[in-house]
Amino acid sequence: MFDGRVAKLLGTKYPIIQGGMAWVADANLAAAVSNAGGLGLIGSGAMDRNLLKEQIDICKKLTDKPFGVNIMLMNPHADDLAQLLIEEKVAVVTTGAGSPGKYVEAWKAAGIVVIPVVASTGLAKRMESLGVDAVVAEGCEAGGHIGELTTMVLVPQVADSVSIPVLAAGGIADGRGLAAAKMLGANGAQIGTRFLVARECTIHQNYKDVVLKSRDIDSRVTGRSGGHPVRSVKTPLVAEMLKMEKEGATFEEMEAMTVGSLRKAVKDGNVKEGSFMAGQIAGMINKEQTAAEILQELSDEYEACFQ
Repeated sequence: MFDGRVAKLLGTKYPIIQGGMAWVADANLAAAVSNAGGLGLIGSGAMDRNLLKEQIDICKKLTDKPFGVNIMLMNPHADDLAQLLIEEKVAVVTTGAGSPGKYVEAWKAAGIVVIPVVASTGLAKRMESLGVDAVVAEGCEAGGHIGELTTMVLVPQVADSVSIPVLAAGGIADGRGLAAAKMLGANGAQIGTRFLVARECTIHQNYKDVVLKSRDIDSRVTGRSGGHPVRSVKTPLVAEMLKMEKEGATFEEMEAMTVGSLRKAVKDGNVKEGSFMAGQIAGMINKEQTAAEILQELSDEYEACFQ
């Protein structure tokens, strides 16, 4: 699958990383994906050192395969988490919401593979200059926090601008999407939304049902006016936020609306007050499967495209 560069870098069967979705990507999902041949990620989100250590310990008990951690660099505990990855000898770190520059040298010295998520060619080139191992070029079709460029536009430009491997993300949920990513110049892919409905994913069933029932037009982006766009499935909360934005609500007012909303979706399944982050590709997802079944199906469909 692809050219082998990413699978060799990650030490995996497939050149596929499971998205490090905050509150969603826990040790259970990460271990299942890694055991099935991909690279599972623990999404540290706003975790502190103790919470992440607990998740890493669980993951180590569930798999002997490489796994990684996603760190949101705006997390006030980022320094502690960065050091914990070194102490725990985590195989891979992906980063978002900032530059990992001050950590890269120490991570690399510890043998950790460093893969930032980028939304522009400028950021991709900057990350390469820091000495990272690869980048994830994530288009705005993705769920959660997004940039402006689509995957179709972003991936080939990033691939042309750097010499390190590029993983495509945003709007990829089947083998056709993987094949398209290869044609655009990617060496692998990061997939998030498809794994929301993995049987090993421990989110509330209501969250999975929201994804499974989504149509192609059910995705919405909030927060554009404040410079922090987030893609979610349309729910009463999202509808209210869009209305507030249209009426000129401040960033602070919008932010207050979302406090605790992701937890309400993931843990409580609260369809009225929860934030059900998912990519535009959710409309294509219509069944729950194990992580192993998902990865095998992705591989089979990808190979069929080239036959």
